[in-house]
Order: sequence, then C-alpha cells, then structure tokens
Amino acid sequence: MTEDMVLALGSEAIKIVVYLAGPMLLAAMVIGILVSVLQAITQINEATLTFIPKMVAVVLVLVVMAPWMLEMLQQYTIEVLGNAGDLVR
Repeated sequence: MTEDMVLALGSEAIKIVVYLAGPMLLAAMVIGILVSVLQAITQINEATLTFIPKMVAVVLVLVVMAPWMLEMLQQYTIEVLGNAGDLVR
C-alpha cells in the first residue's frame, strides 16, 4: 500500500463522512439559529427550548435522506472491499 493509496482512501472516507453528516448538522444549525433569534425577540431564556426542535429536524432529515445516505455508504463499502486485494499488497 503506497502513500498515495492511503491518502486517496482517507480523503474519500472524510468526504463520505462530510456528505453523510452534513445535512443533519446543517438542519440542526439552521433550527438552532431560528430558535435563538426567536428567543432573543421574545426574551425567553429557556435552555431546553432549542433541544426538541433540533432533534425533530435531525430525525426528519435522517428519514428523508436515509436512502441516499445508505446508497453512498454502500457504494463506498463495495469500493473499499472490492479493492481490498490491491490495498493489502
């Protein structure tokens, strides 16, 4: 296994992680900002108020994006396991 193969495998793994986690993190961030603005406008300083909307948003994004996420993960796994013989050498 050469350095180029390790770097390519690592960069592909990082890219997959960003693609899989990105939509959920983005949804949580947007909901968090919206709830924070709402709290600032209404002066409600409840710390637990942001938790439930974020959790609901993340679950909704996960339900909607799950087939795409599973497909990406499956393709990456097939690629890595398919090239396992070349990677071991």
